Amino acid sequence: MKLLEYEAKEIFAKYGIPVPRTGGVITKPAQIKAALKKAGKGPWVLKAQVLAGGRGKAGGVKLVNTRAEALAAAKAMVGMKIATHQTQGAGLTVREVLVDQAAPIAREIYISVALDRKSECPVMIASAEGGMQIEELALSKPEAILKEKLCALRGIEPFQARRLAFKLGIPPSELGSFVRFATALSRTFLELDASLVEVNPLILTAEGKLMALDGKIVVDDNALFRHAALAERPDVESSAIELAAKKVGINYIGLDGDIGCMVNGAGLAMATMDTVALAGGMPANFLDVGGGATADQVTAAFKIILKDPKVKAVLINIFGGIMKCDVIAQGVLEAVKKVKLEVPLIVRLEGTNVEVGRDLLRRSGLKLTSAESLWDAAQKAVAAVKR
Repeated sequence: MKLLEYEAKEIFAKYGIPVPRTGGVITKPAQIKAALKKAGKGPWVLKAQVLAGGRGKAGGVKLVNTRAEALAAAKAMVGMKIATHQTQGAGLTVREVLVDQAAPIAREIYISVALDRKSECPVMIASAEGGMQIEELALSKPEAILKEKLCALRGIEPFQARRLAFKLGIPPSELGSFVRFATALSRTFLELDASLVEVNPLILTAEGKLMALDGKIVVDDNALFRHAALAERPDVESSAIELAAKKVGINYIGLDGDIGCMVNGAGLAMATMDTVALAGGMPANFLDVGGGATADQVTAAFKIILKDPKVKAVLINIFGGIMKCDVIAQGVLEAVKKVKLEVPLIVRLEGTNVEVGRDLLRRSGLKLTSAESLWDAAQKAVAAVKR
C-alpha cells in the first residue's frame, strides 16, 4: 500500500519528524484561500498528490508568492493529467493538491529506510546529494550512496546515526536533531511494517534546521491487518477491477495485454504470463486464485477477468494440488452460466482430480479449447486472439 505525500507527512509528524507548516489538501480551487490562511505566511508551495516521482518537471509542483498566483496554480492543477517518467506514458489525474508553507532551503539530503533482501535486514540509505532520483545517482556516483544496516527490533543505533551525520556533513549544532530524526525514521519503518520510508529531500533550512520536505511510505499489504487505520484509507493506485478482486480475496493486477489469465499459485501465474509472451501474445492480467480457492472464488475470478474490455481470450491454467481440478471446472461452469462468454476459452488442467475436471467440462457442452500443456495452451490462446 503506497501512501500519498500528505499521508506520509501526517505520519512523520506523529513520530516527531519535522515537516513544513501545512494548509492541508484541497480538492477544489475555491478551497485555496482557507488553505493558505492555515499554512501561514507565504510564499507557499502547491504539490499534486499522485503516486509518481518527477512531479515538478511535469508541472505538479508550483511555488507561489501571492494569493492570486496560488489560485491560478490551483485552477491549473486540480483535475490536470500529469505524466512523469514513472507513469509509463499514462497520465494520472490530480484530484488532491497539498498546500504547504515554503521552506528556505540551504541544503538537500536524501535519506530512506528500505528492506535489504540480500542481507535480510532493514537498511538506512542516505546521500548528501538529495533532491534527485536516487536510482540515477546510484548509477552515476555509487560512492555517494551511504548505507547503515539496522537491527530489525531496535532500529538504528545512536552511533550509526552519528556516523551518518558526520559523512553527510550535518552541522554540529544539528547533530542531536539528526540522531532523533534518524531514530524516528527507523521507528516509522519498523512499527508500520513498511517496505520503504523515504524523505527526498531532507533539507537544512537557512537557519540550519532539519525538515522533511517530501515523504514517501510504502506499507506491506500483508501487514495491513495490524494497521486498521491505514487499511481504511482509500487505495488510490488500484483500478476498479483490482479493488473488486481484493474484496473477494483474489490476487489480481491489471496489465496491458488481451489474454486474460486465471491461474492458481503466484509462481505458476508468472510462468503462464512469460509463456504467453514467448508464444507471441500479451497477458491482460496477473490473477492468482490461490491454492485453496472455492468454486465461488473461481466464479468471481472469471467475472473479474471478463470485466476488462481488452480481453479477447481467456486462458485457464490450473495445476491441482491443494486446489482440485474439479473445483476449478465447477467454478468455470457456474461463471459461464452467469456471464455471457463472448471470447474464446482455453483450459489446461493438470494434477489432483484432473480427469474428473476434464470430464465435467467435456459433458457441459461448453464451447472451449482444451490444452495438454502450458506451451500448448499459450499457443492456442495467442492463435485465438489473432483469428
